[in-house]
Amino acid sequence: MEELIIIGGGLAGSEAAWQAAKRGIVVRLYEMRPVKATPAHQTAALAEIVCSNSLGSLLLSRPSGFLIAELQKMGSLLIECALENRIPAGKALAVDRDAFSNSVQELLQSMPNVEIIRKEVRKIPSKPAILASGPLTSPALARSLKKFTHQNNLFFYDAIAPIIEADSINMNVAYWGSRYGKGTKTGGDYINCPFNTLSEYERFVSELLTVEKVKLKNFEKDISKGVRGGKGKFFEACLPIEVMAARGMKTLSFGPLRPVGLRNPHTDCRPQAVVQLRQDNQAATLFNMVGFQTNLTYAEQKRVFRMIPGLENAEFVRYGQMHRNTYIYAPDVLHPTLQSRANPNLFIAGQLAGVEGYLANIATGMLAGINAARYINGDPLLALPATSMLGALCAYITTPNLESFQPMKTNFNLIPPLEEFIKNKEERFLSLSNRGLQDLSAYLREQNEPKKI
Repeated sequence: MEELIIIGGGLAGSEAAWQAAKRGIVVRLYEMRPVKATPAHQTAALAEIVCSNSLGSLLLSRPSGFLIAELQKMGSLLIECALENRIPAGKALAVDRDAFSNSVQELLQSMPNVEIIRKEVRKIPSKPAILASGPLTSPALARSLKKFTHQNNLFFYDAIAPIIEADSINMNVAYWGSRYGKGTKTGGDYINCPFNTLSEYERFVSELLTVEKVKLKNFEKDISKGVRGGKGKFFEACLPIEVMAARGMKTLSFGPLRPVGLRNPHTDCRPQAVVQLRQDNQAATLFNMVGFQTNLTYAEQKRVFRMIPGLENAEFVRYGQMHRNTYIYAPDVLHPTLQSRANPNLFIAGQLAGVEGYLANIATGMLAGINAARYINGDPLLALPATSMLGALCAYITTPNLESFQPMKTNFNLIPPLEEFIKNKEERFLSLSNRGLQDLSAYLREQNEPKKI
């Protein structure tokens, strides 16, 4: 039987490998780590989660919850592993990142028709393949991709947040809590670090405006080149904290530091702003700073972030950093099935395809894996209903949008509206999710999916 080559052992590549293998395809999964490192990864594990450890809300009235339900319906390995390694985070699906990636890797290693190869792939294969090398695609493979697509790559700049040792958090100042008390744990799921006075908050913001930032590497400095004259820039959904601070004194207090629903039990008052810390591992010994993606130098992170009440003696096990991301102009390159327009042997998934977020990476990896297997087996490819979240996302990224094409996160605005408008947003989103899941179920039954070994 013809084999399938998958390049990249991240979220998309790992999910793709599982989906193709369980349909009887021989899979060669290439991951260049640890032979060749990236600027962001810390381990050589498959499906390593680099930034936040949250996959998003599980509520069906949220885009992430809608997509998680679709992924479960289609038999996602990574969602199953995420649920098995879930840690408290209110209604969100947060995971112990090490346990999660270890589970994925062990299951893939147990598949008799999956071979994991630790080697850099430097050019696009001629055999059936899925390119899921991610936003940090190696320069050699990026050059091959550039030649294949006859275009320059697009760039944007993403950032990851620091992680702090739990024992170093001052709980005489900080406190447990979830917004409006909606957490799953007694007392709340997040540790909250409150700015109780306006002057305290303003001093912190003012300091963020003068801090020293990490100098970009030479390959990251040229942000003027892009497809069809597009320019590289920060991704709006994941802005560095210092970039948000520069937009105005109140930007943070109306954004990631918003204090609504987080009354301070130490003072019985609502703070001016709140920094939230989310549990990062099963043992609850590590917490990440929610919304604190940054490009400050490590020394400045330690100095300035210790100005946050409750973090005066914070010990950082990982500092934040920013790095270059690479993705293609998908409308010219891909069908909504994620198959290449120019070469039917090639599929592209994950952030490289123009999607953003863990769930979108998993979902496009799943679809690419299924469709690559169907292509090899001579079956028609899946083009999911536009009313489903994944179907709408794939339709969006493959529709021309020359002026503002950037990786897209899942959101309800991608989905066709209901026949009858529902004013209440929660009810409207829930109805969109239920309609989409029903349409997806009917479509999968017609296509005899999901298939089992």
